Amino acid sequence: MNRSLLSAFIAGLIFGIGLLVSGMANPAKVLGFLDLAGPWDPSLALVMGGAVAVGLIAFNLAGKRQTSLLGDVMRLPTRQDIDKPLVLGSLGFGIGWGLAGFCPGPALVALGAGELKALVFTVAMLSGMSVYELLQRQRPG
Repeated sequence: MNRSLLSAFIAGLIFGIGLLVSGMANPAKVLGFLDLAGPWDPSLALVMGGAVAVGLIAFNLAGKRQTSLLGDVMRLPTRQDIDKPLVLGSLGFGIGWGLAGFCPGPALVALGAGELKALVFTVAMLSGMSVYELLQRQRPG
């Protein structure tokens, strides 16, 4: 196994364990956080705050480098505009997250744990991604 695959595996394993430990793979906990009108559970705000802090530091450091720690070329996003597809995609993501209690990463973790609701969510997510790809291919230019 090459170093890139091994590092990706280790990062994914740590991410998955973090999702399980934080409760992000538990739809009831996520919905408790999103339900501001009911018995609100603010604990996931700390998880999100920690993730944002780590992301800010990592992207700041990565932006100063030409290559990754493994020697690969850095390919960071350069777009900074907010367009209609970004807004619509964000709305779709938020609605799906609020309805199901899953977002893609935790859904895959819960799927691996054998949760049926995660299977339904994952099939719906992959179907939506496929429809998007088909529509993108039909767009001119």
